[in-house]
Amino acid sequence: MSFKRINFSTFSSIKIGQSLDVKLLEEVNDFTKEYYLIGSCNNILLGNNPPKLMKLSKIYDYIKIEDAILKIGGATPSGKIASFCKKNNITNFEFVSHLPGTLGGLVFMNAGLKEYEIFNQLISIKTCNGKKLKKDIDFGYRYTNINSPILEASFHLNFGFNEEKIAMFKKMRLNQPSTSSAGSCFKNPKGDYAGRLIEEVGLKGKRIGDMGFSTKHANFLVNHGNGIFEDAISLIKEAQKKVYKKFNIWLKCEVKILDKNFMSDSLSD
Repeated sequence: MSFKRINFSTFSSIKIGQSLDVKLLEEVNDFTKEYYLIGSCNNILLGNNPPKLMKLSKIYDYIKIEDAILKIGGATPSGKIASFCKKNNITNFEFVSHLPGTLGGLVFMNAGLKEYEIFNQLISIKTCNGKKLKKDIDFGYRYTNINSPILEASFHLNFGFNEEKIAMFKKMRLNQPSTSSAGSCFKNPKGDYAGRLIEEVGLKGKRIGDMGFSTKHANFLVNHGNGIFEDAISLIKEAQKKVYKKFNIWLKCEVKILDKNFMSDSLSD
């Protein structure tokens, strides 16, 4: 059994959290439900009372082509995927260059940019519970019902890398802040945008301590330097309550809150 010491105040994209020993998943039977699996922590908000954490080991960081199928390990960073596809003239993955994270996390949350989603090209996944075909997975907008670590995913292989798509995706990201954040704080409710709703209730740019909703995009909860978990939670709760009061819409968290006091709370329900 191997562990890795991780300082979440530097490792996580929102720069909040303490140093913890994280178990490395190397063998399929290493995984148990008492652990929460993390990736590169681009959509994680770590609390003061976190669950036991686990991370895929580097043996799951790979990309290969077998029998005209693209196979990618669950621990493979999105930047590596984007570079591989560009180098090998592979298309339909151009959007991945603008989605931070690892393959496992991208598949788990069906990550994407508008209609371009990781599931569009998916064939199947390998998990600690065995292989699953796409048709056997329940998935939708930023959602899947996958409940076991994703060790590998297989995708349709198409050629013709498109530089115009790269420029388009870059333009789509221009309105997002460069300040430390965990990406989109809330999922967009059906037919609307979380950022618009937060702005409508007067919370765009609202700060508590060093945490705040970005002045550039209201749905980004950003850390201006020394932000703390408690202030982040206060802002999340305030946004949910004000939006619900004005629009009768309960904003669901897209950021994953890893704290035993909040993991079964209505914050993310």
